[in-house]
Amino acid sequence: MKYYSTKDAARAYSLEEAVLLGLPKDNGLFMPERIPLVDPAFLSALENMSLVEIASHVAGKWFGDDVPESVIHSMVADAYPFDTPVVSLDDRTHVLELFHGPTLAFKDVGARFMARLMSWFVRGSNRKLTILVATSGDTGSAVASGFFNVENIDVVILYPSGKVSESQEKQLTTWGNNISALEVNGTFDDCQRMVKEAFLDPQLSTTLSLSSANSINIARLVPQSFYYFRAAAQLQKLEKPLSFVVPSGNFGNLTAGIFAKRMGLPIGSFIAATNANDVIPDYLLHGAFHPRTSVSTISNAMDVGNPSNFWRMAALYDDSVAAMRNDISGVRVSEEETRKAMLDCHQRFGYVIDPHGAVGYHAWRATMNQHPDEAGVILETAHPSKFSNVVEETLHLVPEMPQRLAEIGGRRWILYFTGFR
Repeated sequence: MKYYSTKDAARAYSLEEAVLLGLPKDNGLFMPERIPLVDPAFLSALENMSLVEIASHVAGKWFGDDVPESVIHSMVADAYPFDTPVVSLDDRTHVLELFHGPTLAFKDVGARFMARLMSWFVRGSNRKLTILVATSGDTGSAVASGFFNVENIDVVILYPSGKVSESQEKQLTTWGNNISALEVNGTFDDCQRMVKEAFLDPQLSTTLSLSSANSINIARLVPQSFYYFRAAAQLQKLEKPLSFVVPSGNFGNLTAGIFAKRMGLPIGSFIAATNANDVIPDYLLHGAFHPRTSVSTISNAMDVGNPSNFWRMAALYDDSVAAMRNDISGVRVSEEETRKAMLDCHQRFGYVIDPHGAVGYHAWRATMNQHPDEAGVILETAHPSKFSNVVEETLHLVPEMPQRLAEIGGRRWILYFTGFR
């Protein structure tokens, strides 16, 4: 499998180049030359397959030409000692819980596989890799966890000052060793721009081997397709098309869902649920992409005003907004609607949902009548305890805190501060 830049389809890159570079030098994004297809027999057998079995098969379709099958299986088995279970609220509303990894967020799925793939590519060499990653909340902690103490790889995380929750900040800043956290006086978009500028800086590129661990890296993006297959496996008995409701910020999660659909997973539709940072719902409505400065919300991991993966989505739909609309609808959810959704979900079903999942919950309740023959699958991207202040204010209860998150509260913060220019 070869990869190309969204800004230059003529030049081909190997998987190793795409993964270790992270970004092409032209500031595009790596895309696969083709989307591999899964076998009908695999889809028929999904119901009886575990996450590890599913991920091994799907990863093999993507990376099997470059990485031995036994190595892929070993990577997957090591990356996923947890599952991504579906909780059914009623016969039409289902929640895909993606917070059962070590940092209680969906990004563990992509980051843990990517760390193992990168480590395999630099094995046995003297090459030192420096990973730069911008985070709006959960990406950085997942990357830090995935790469902690990995030989020959250093990680530098940039996060916006005052725009992540306290538990998120502790998960970013309490590692040490090969993990450094930089607190940036700016927004997530500022952090992301600084990372991209670093990749394009000729002096840095000659002194450091830089790579990225955001969803701009194809190795972080592809594994996120695994849990779409795992969700379908758990809901296969419904015998209904699935409508995936995706709380969206940088749109890597939704792009991975499109990959899964193009591979052959029978997905009915996608609902791109955003907070006030509604650049892509606006694009779907008006047909023009207008990035803008992000605004802060209680669903802070989605506070992205210039989503990088839009360009991958555009490439997948041949720059046709009409074609994209056939698969994806966009819903903007306000702060008030988010809190009301948290309340409604708890009162109606007794389920505590975090602010990001609540954005998806509201989007599904608002549009489910437009999908009468489909079952809605809401991606619950983070554990509610990571946003305990919002949960307490809204539901007047303290969400149960998993032990691995509680332990972080006693760690010493290790961080640096940089002003954005």
